[in-house]
Amino acid sequence: MEHLVWQKSSTSSDQADYLEIASDGDHVYIRQSTDPGHIVTTTRVKFNAWVRGAKAGEFDHFVA
Repeated sequence: MEHLVWQKSSTSSDQADYLEIASDGDHVYIRQSTDPGHIVTTTRVKFNAWVRGAKAGEFDHFVA
């Protein structure tokens, strides 16, 4: 996993707890900044479906 290039949102501050995302081939990796050793792995297809759902407001009830 050392070869992965992790990216965080440009709206995340350096002082906040945030998510980081990296990709390699058909896999997408997600980790929390405060626990970088715990990595969730999914496929690019599943991640893209989740992003489309988030953009469409399907998960808004979790943060309302």
